[in-house]
Amino acid sequence: MSEQDRVSIRKLSTGVPGLDEILGGGLPEFSFNIIAGGPGTGKTTLAHQIVFANATPETPALYFTVLGEPPLKMMRYQQLYTFFDESKINSCIRFMNLSEIVKEKNLHAVLEEITKQVEAASPGIVVVDSFQTVVRRPQLGTSEMELQAFVQDLALNLSGWQATTFLLGEYNDRELLGNPVFTVADGILWLYQDSERNSVVRKLQVRKLRGQAAVPGMHIFRITSSGLLTFSRFLGLSEEKQPTPSTKRLSVGIPELDAMMSGGVPEGDSILVSGGTGTGKSLLAMQFLAEGIRQSEPGAALVFEEYSQGYMQRAKNFNLDLQTAQTNGNFSLIQLRAMDLCPDEILYEVLKVVDKIGAKRVVIDSLSGMELALAPEFRADFRESIYRIVRALTAAGATVLSTVEADESAICFPLSSYSASFLADNIIRLSYIELQGQLCKILFVVKMRGSSHSKDIRDYEITSRGMVIGQNRFAGYRGLITGVPELMNEPNQKRGQESGGDL
Repeated sequence: MSEQDRVSIRKLSTGVPGLDEILGGGLPEFSFNIIAGGPGTGKTTLAHQIVFANATPETPALYFTVLGEPPLKMMRYQQLYTFFDESKINSCIRFMNLSEIVKEKNLHAVLEEITKQVEAASPGIVVVDSFQTVVRRPQLGTSEMELQAFVQDLALNLSGWQATTFLLGEYNDRELLGNPVFTVADGILWLYQDSERNSVVRKLQVRKLRGQAAVPGMHIFRITSSGLLTFSRFLGLSEEKQPTPSTKRLSVGIPELDAMMSGGVPEGDSILVSGGTGTGKSLLAMQFLAEGIRQSEPGAALVFEEYSQGYMQRAKNFNLDLQTAQTNGNFSLIQLRAMDLCPDEILYEVLKVVDKIGAKRVVIDSLSGMELALAPEFRADFRESIYRIVRALTAAGATVLSTVEADESAICFPLSSYSASFLADNIIRLSYIELQGQLCKILFVVKMRGSSHSKDIRDYEITSRGMVIGQNRFAGYRGLITGVPELMNEPNQKRGQESGGDL
């Protein structure tokens, strides 16, 4: 078939953020669709969101209710969502109750009533909620052949009237086999609600969609005051752009650390700052952001372990004015403290901010807090989640700095609690050592992908001016990274100097 002979099928926007992307651009117009799932999964809310997004006086929507909720009760709760527009009721959206016909008559009478109302209104959208009740209630004495004929006639009539149809029902997976409703359907959207420990995760799957490629797999969604909000499992990666190679170096806001990193961090890289409690990981991240703002590079911080007011005040204590930058639109603080988040939801919130303010620097503080904020089922794949988030952010043109808690140990040298160093282009390690009866802080650059860096171990202090690196390189000591260094004797020191002093 030539391109000229192909019929163009318009796609309707669902009005649900993220769902059009999952569907491959929206719902095919005049399609016959099933929205299935258990009680409380959000079927009715999804249908209402689609209806309110598309109904107009010229192409109204007919919403048939059966033995579930009567229209008045349904609207009483649906009007709490921000998508609800009271001015559309009766003018653009008409609710009709089929309860009496379903209880007292047969399938033929139900089809006749739907047909009569559709012919009178010429709707663009038709919803039957719950369709499962329609086909089950009059089943006594109704053969399987009659049921199949009813479903096929309904689908053909509604498509012929150029209406996009949605049949809602509380189906389970076993009912897919041999059910004529699912055979005739052009699209099947299945909603799930999974519980694990004390968390509930809502999922959506496009099990069937004729004529276009939907994103496969399970997608997370949340029901908010705005209705459904969906997160594609390919969010940020489905049309991943190849970042333009850059030779620019970004200052981290500490001149001595920039020098140790051969002039700063390569733009577009991922940086991991690893260290124990109180070593200054968050402070280093703040200085990284503040320096970016000073260089006209907007920034965003994704914070899990502090309230926004406390975070901004702590930055102010170190003479880092993030508050003014936030007021001017050059900085955004994202605070997610829920205990049942999914990685896609986190990425959605960050990408939204990156796009809004044009953020060039993004801080995740911290990976430890992020893990605790996730629903239990996502913690097993936490490394993969970090990888996806960092990759999507760098693909969006941001340079990402993540902090991670690392236990101090006198016998080993862990870089992070998650073995997540594989996702970092650059790793900075902050640590404690005991020296002459005092606790001192040291830092060193462990890794810089594709770039040389200093091998020095440097001392630093946290002052009112932020992190300040000293000049001490600890010549004459060994075992610094164990936390309990020893003073080398002269012969050993000389041999270390001759061999280059590798750590």
